[in-house]
Amino acid sequence: MEQQETKNDQVMYRTAGTSLIIILPPEVDDHNCKGIARDTEEYIKSRVVKRMVFDFTKTGFMDSAGIGVLLGRYKRMRELGGEVVVTGEDQRIERILKISGIYQIIRRI
Repeated sequence: MEQQETKNDQVMYRTAGTSLIIILPPEVDDHNCKGIARDTEEYIKSRVVKRMVFDFTKTGFMDSAGIGVLLGRYKRMRELGGEVVVTGEDQRIERILKISGIYQIIRRI
């Protein structure tokens, strides 16, 4: 199983087999969401990605731009026959994901 780590704008990317794990920064907002969308698209184009895991372990804040990235990556992975999952949410992030309806389309692990 290959593992690779890169860091862009406080975001860590790790691959494990066909999974891309995105370790999100303390704040997920407009400032870094464009980079996350761009970087994940590069991973999709350069290797086989069947599962995208958004790890919120280090994240305490997320705005609507973060919801937009999750929705965009969900749609993209669905086109490719893959899935998006989330993990590591604290109570604040969990509340945001519940209110936004993300949990109705993206599952938690």
